[in-house]
Amino acid sequence: MGQDQTKQQIEKGLHLYQSNQTEKALRVWMRVLEKSADPAGRFRVLGCLITAHAEMGRYKDMLKFAVVQIDTARELEDPDYLTESYLNLARSNEKLCEFQKTISYCKTCLNMQGTTVSLQLNGQVSLSMGNAFLGLSIFQKALECFEKALRYAHNNDDKMLECRVCCSLGNFYTQIKDYEKALFFPCKAAELVNDYGKGWSLKYRAMSQYHMAVAYRKLGRLADAMDCCEESMKIALQHGDRPLQALCLLCFADIHRSRKDVQTAIPRYDSSMSIMTEIGNRLGLIQVLLGVTKCWMIQKELDKALESIEKAQELAEGLGNKLGLLKLHCLCERIYRTKGQQRELRDHVVKFHECVEEMELYCGMCGESIGEKNNQLQALPCSHFFHLKCLQTDGTRGCPNCRRLSVKPGYV
Repeated sequence: MGQDQTKQQIEKGLHLYQSNQTEKALRVWMRVLEKSADPAGRFRVLGCLITAHAEMGRYKDMLKFAVVQIDTARELEDPDYLTESYLNLARSNEKLCEFQKTISYCKTCLNMQGTTVSLQLNGQVSLSMGNAFLGLSIFQKALECFEKALRYAHNNDDKMLECRVCCSLGNFYTQIKDYEKALFFPCKAAELVNDYGKGWSLKYRAMSQYHMAVAYRKLGRLADAMDCCEESMKIALQHGDRPLQALCLLCFADIHRSRKDVQTAIPRYDSSMSIMTEIGNRLGLIQVLLGVTKCWMIQKELDKALESIEKAQELAEGLGNKLGLLKLHCLCERIYRTKGQQRELRDHVVKFHECVEEMELYCGMCGESIGEKNNQLQALPCSHFFHLKCLQTDGTRGCPNCRRLSVKPGYV
């Protein structure tokens, strides 16, 4: 298969894919991969296969094609191709919750000296790295990466990247419980979709609606949460987007749990868990198990709650997800207080505070914890964040966290 024929077949596959004929598109692209003698064409078709498998939640296949793409990039001896292939390798590992590998591949991308094309990819690299740091609950570095990605998006007028970063920032502020910002950023993403997204994939609309649903639920606006989640789920079902279906089912379950409707919540958690297990989203599984635990606690089934916690703890430890561990210690504390088991209670109180210290989840000005309840937060240019009210009181005397870090211990 020559260069022109390769190009035609790739376009044919794209047309089929955009018409929701995914399996036909995959067959066309696989034929190109088998028969084409054009390395640049093979590189492009591998990119199509990587994107398609990512959207279907087939992350192991995504990783397999990313590895082949790196070999093709080396054959082409072009730094731009190599940067793009390492970014796809980073993304594949991010989807599989291999966050340390993601960070390592992202750093490789940023260290490559490519041309303008490589520089345009740096925003996507920063976004992927930020998502990985967030998965590890390293909040300052996550925020630093998201802000870099946002700067790249603005500098290159890349509205699609800006939309994706806004969704990730929504997730970031949901985790540290500034629900006003958790809603603001996906709303901004939804505005971008409305203003610029006529030619975009519907996944951008679905993604913004999902993150809005999460924020609305946290704010107690359950009817708004349900509307946004239904909109997102409708698009996810139309496009066979399994990862988003799993997240929407989790959100539906959380909404029902917030309404104390455990009987409706549990089957939705089960459906979400089934898809999360199938696609390998271990971070999502932790969230599902946290929801299930809370359902058992509502029903006063404390031993069943502890069983769910045990499964979630194993996953959180395996991933290095410190925020998940903190939440689990908090739930254990409540369970053992109810059971009157003082030794276990004390053990989890100690571990909870260790997690807070490790993640620096406290305000460097007032010393109170961050992420315990809904609070307005503000980040300084160094990406350390504080209670907004503390910054307003303290004024602009610089960052106390940075001042502390710059004090070197003297020699004894």
